[in-house]
Order: sequence, then structure tokens, then C-alpha cells
Amino acid sequence: MTKQWRCVLLDVDGTLIDNNDAHAWVQAMRAFGYHIPFERVRPLIGMGGDKVLPETLGIAKESAEGQQIGQRRKHLFLAQYLPYVQAFPQAKELLQHLYEQGFKLVVATSAEPNELAQLLRLLGPHASNLFEQEASAKDAQRSKPDPDII
Repeated sequence: MTKQWRCVLLDVDGTLIDNNDAHAWVQAMRAFGYHIPFERVRPLIGMGGDKVLPETLGIAKESAEGQQIGQRRKHLFLAQYLPYVQAFPQAKELLQHLYEQGFKLVVATSAEPNELAQLLRLLGPHASNLFEQEASAKDAQRSKPDPDII
């Protein structure tokens, strides 16, 4: 008899945490002289810099400028945006319910590991203990929508 697994795979940005509009790409790009409207960046939310930078600026994340813009975005997000974002209502309760029902919870995101840890804290002090496994940007060569993170 085969063991049956019950698993729920979850994203973070815009799924557990209400932060789709709280991204610093536009501001980071502006710091380097690029004026890209938010409306052009918003559909790319949830993707990593490997997708956002080529799509908006035509530069690679790995280029010197791409790395500088990515670092600036990360700093801006953590310092200016993260303090104001919140978990969606009842997100923690949903996770707790699924966990108590025996589901294995897995989170898969294009966020960097330290960003993921801080975002999960918004769900409560022990929310990360509910997850069987966490996959972040460090675990995938390419960000979403490529399936690497899965």
C-alpha cells in the first residue's frame, strides 16, 4: 500500500502576505536613472530580478548594474516597505487549520531567504514552524513563472 501525502504548496507575495503593491523595484530603478512606471512593473510582481530586470530594463540580474539595482531594491523593501505590509486576514488561522488537519505545508517563493523569514514572521511568531519545507530564491536557478522553485 502506498502512503498518500496531503500537501499544500503556498506562495507568499500576494498569497499569504498582502504586499503586491509594496515592492521597491520602481524606486530602485529610479535611483539608477531609469523611470519605469509602476503599471509596467506590477504584472511582474512575484517574479525575481532575473525576470524583472530584463523585462523592464533589458539588463541581466547578474550584470554589475543589475546586482546594484537588486541590492537597492532589497534594501528599500526591507527598510521602507516591509514595516507596513501585513498578512492577509485569517492567513495564520488557515495555515493552522490545514496543519491540524494533517496537511504538509510547503512555501515556495522567489523571495530571498532573509526576506522570506521576515515575511513569514508577519503570520505570527511561530508560523514558520508550520511549514514542512521552505523554498526561496536560493533554491532555484530561475524565478517564477519558471517551475524551478517547485
